[in-house]
Amino acid sequence: MKMRLPLCLSVFFAAALPVALHAWAAPTHRAINQLALNSLPADFPAFVRDGVNAQRIVFLGTEPDRWRSSHSGPFRQIVDQEHDIDLEQLTAAGIDPTTVTPFLDDFIVQFAAARAAHADQFPPLEPERDYNHRYQLPGTLPWAVANDYGQLQELFSQWKTYRQYGTPADVANTESLIVELMGLMGHFVGDSSQPLHVTVHHHGWGGFGWKVSNPNGYTRRSSIHDWIDGGGAGGGFIGRAGITEKSLEPRVVPAQVLDTAVRPDGRSPIFVAIMNFVIGQNKEVEPLYRLEKEGKLKADGTPGSLDGKPFIEEQILKGSQMLGSLWLTAWREAGPDVFLQSELVQRQATKQAPPAP
Repeated sequence: MKMRLPLCLSVFFAAALPVALHAWAAPTHRAINQLALNSLPADFPAFVRDGVNAQRIVFLGTEPDRWRSSHSGPFRQIVDQEHDIDLEQLTAAGIDPTTVTPFLDDFIVQFAAARAAHADQFPPLEPERDYNHRYQLPGTLPWAVANDYGQLQELFSQWKTYRQYGTPADVANTESLIVELMGLMGHFVGDSSQPLHVTVHHHGWGGFGWKVSNPNGYTRRSSIHDWIDGGGAGGGFIGRAGITEKSLEPRVVPAQVLDTAVRPDGRSPIFVAIMNFVIGQNKEVEPLYRLEKEGKLKADGTPGSLDGKPFIEEQILKGSQMLGSLWLTAWREAGPDVFLQSELVQRQATKQAPPAP
């Protein structure tokens, strides 16, 4: 199982959504992971492209949604909150998403106090519906992705060190961990490219008690989420529009190394890149609702009912490009693991030392 985020406070607080969000149906999550693999440069470690490993990375793109069927309250709570973030909740609490702290526990404390201070901006809590203790936070998706990135970079550091000082078994075991984390990480990066996973309007405009204006008359139907994801009847919009990995493959953009320069504000540059990506997808929420209102996401055979296809394709491609870039940056930025190196050198010395008389 994927290594979890720090739990000291996040087990107590939780995400704000009373029902599970299943972003992108399984075929789309698998496509995002495969397209991200296709975006990697030729010099990326070859073992990730080995048949079994590549298949596993693709397969694991759907695994975190399966965890959400768990009947374990604490486990389900942590998993659920990592799948989304309602950015409007941050602004309602007076927190600027562009400057938010990269430290999850600090954010939890800050948001709890800010929400209490701006209680009039939030729907009332409903303890009887809070079966999973999930109402207190807007979701922790950017922190989950940043956590995965940090772990992946560390695993690549270990891999580089094991290749020089370790055994073939050391290398193989580390490669197995890297493959698993790359696959699971793909799910959450994929979620971040689904506009309905970064907004309070996830199940219809102003759904779940949010008293927001709706001057443009956008749909309040909760089924919009499942339909856009592609998990609705008949495969949802994605299935009916014929959007597949193969159809998107020619449009894959090569992965790019992200900016890792030290920032003047001291925040993690990778976290900032992830948060900026999420903010960008939040700006696509209203365009998506506008397409729905105009009948361009119906895929029912009527004129114009597939006109929203390029929009959905672009979101999937954005997710795959961001994922590939995070994988590539983690590998390129992984330096030698000095502590592990010293242990391995000591291990070699012990094995080579003659037995004591």
